[in-house]
Amino acid sequence: MTDTIAKEGRPFGFWTATAMVIGGMIGAGIFVLPAQLAPYGATGAAGWVAAIAGAVVIAWVFSRLFAVRPEATGAMEVVAGGLGPLPAMLVAWSYWVSLWCANAVLALTASRYLAEFWPWLGSSTLVSAFAALAMLWALTLFNLLGARDVGRLQVVTVLLKLMPLVVVVLILAGLAFTDPGRFATNAHAPFDPVQITPALGLAFFALLGFECAGVCAERVRDPGRIIPLATMAGVVVTGALYLLVSTGIVYAMPGQALADSGAPIALFVGEFLGSKAGLLAAAFAMISALGCLNGYVLLVGEVPLGMARSGLLPRWMARTSSRDVPVAVMLIASALASVLILSNAFRTLSGLMTFMLNITAAATIWLYLGACASAWVQRVARPWAALGFAFSIWVMIGTGWEAAAWSVVLMLSAVPLYWLRGRAAAAA
Repeated sequence: MTDTIAKEGRPFGFWTATAMVIGGMIGAGIFVLPAQLAPYGATGAAGWVAAIAGAVVIAWVFSRLFAVRPEATGAMEVVAGGLGPLPAMLVAWSYWVSLWCANAVLALTASRYLAEFWPWLGSSTLVSAFAALAMLWALTLFNLLGARDVGRLQVVTVLLKLMPLVVVVLILAGLAFTDPGRFATNAHAPFDPVQITPALGLAFFALLGFECAGVCAERVRDPGRIIPLATMAGVVVTGALYLLVSTGIVYAMPGQALADSGAPIALFVGEFLGSKAGLLAAAFAMISALGCLNGYVLLVGEVPLGMARSGLLPRWMARTSSRDVPVAVMLIASALASVLILSNAFRTLSGLMTFMLNITAAATIWLYLGACASAWVQRVARPWAALGFAFSIWVMIGTGWEAAAWSVVLMLSAVPLYWLRGRAAAAA
């Protein structure tokens, strides 16, 4: 009986944990970033290289923290081990905010891609919002079934979402052998050091999520060994794929046409394989967004659960169902994401998306800053921790001062909960 409980409580092995990392990183970002980075030209490619290098450094810091603290229940506990409970709680709360903000963005993105096949879904912002709500709540209900089923779906969606990216790689490889001049035909902006910071901010957004295996440490078997392996494998594989796909598309297509496209990968595939193939790529983009949304819905429950079990939040947030699912906090997070989605019905989609992308990135960076600071205090991989901290500050600047300021405000909103947790503990 004990073995069964242990197996149910920690259902994730190496492949599932790696799928969580890759699934958390490959969301909607890579399917829109070639268009956003097209105006940057060579600077965009440099931004990808810098973003991947920084992600590897921070991922290594996380890996070393879990290696020295394999008993930790999640990324927030390893931060608390070096900085104490209050800073860890603030960092964790900021990360939680970023997750449900990302869920709103992912659901809206999936809705937009679905409208490529059923245009009436995009006939108005209200219809688009309700389609996004339907997707969000369908996956929320699915997550209530338990982590094992979520993990299985994550493996499947990772395999499916990789397919259009593999097609892009094959097309690029074919061009490299049969028409290498294609990559020099179109004029692109030269490298501009002034533009590297905003380009880095855009590129790094697509890499967010490499901490997924660490956040779900309670679900991973042998976390001290599997989490570092899964995290590094996920970052290296996904980063190399992103660099090749995004930069290859930018240099193979006219810059202005790419920048004006809302679905750059579908545009690229359609250019070389026909319109039907382009629509198929759009379908896989929707699958990618939904697969990422599935993983993030799991995380919005796991983050407060780990914090509550560590004593950083009130005890009621640690209550779970018979399937060990934190139902209350998961429903609260999806409700907050729903508020953001419904706000889309009263403003332009582009305005909402731009702001939420910046907020999501800025709020997530606080987790990376906390992890690097914790590693430094605990004398774990100190040179890497210092480098990761400096890099995180650089990315924060790239997201813009408005997003950074809002991330601070939202992070501090957790202070009353921490205070209530302290009063409850004192009363007990």
